[in-house]
Amino acid sequence: MSSSRNHDETKARLNLETSRIRWHELQTYYARGQVVRVDQALDLLDVASELTADNRALFEQWLATGKVGDVSPDLARSWYERDAALWAVVVAPWVLVQDRSEPTDPVVH
Repeated sequence: MSSSRNHDETKARLNLETSRIRWHELQTYYARGQVVRVDQALDLLDVASELTADNRALFEQWLATGKVGDVSPDLARSWYERDAALWAVVVAPWVLVQDRSEPTDPVVH
C-alpha cells in the first residue's frame, strides 16, 4: 500500500509542477536532447511519475510503441513555427512535453 500512496504523492507533487510553456522557451533543453515527447494518449503525470519511479519496463514499452520519445526535427520545426504552447513537467534532467492542441496523428516517417 505504501508504494501506491507514494505514487499518489509523487503525482500530486508533479501536478503542482506542471504548466504550459511555449516551445520557444524550451529551445535550450531541446538542443541538449533533454526534451521528451509524450503522446496525447498517455497521461503526462503518469509518465512523469513512472519516470520518477525509474519504471524501465514500462518506459521501454512506451518507447517501442512511439508513445514516448524524442522530438523529431520536423515536429520541433512545426512547434517552433507556431510557437506551440505545450504542457510540460520537469523530471530532471528531462523535460516531458505534451501537445494537446491537435488530435493525435499517427507518426509519419
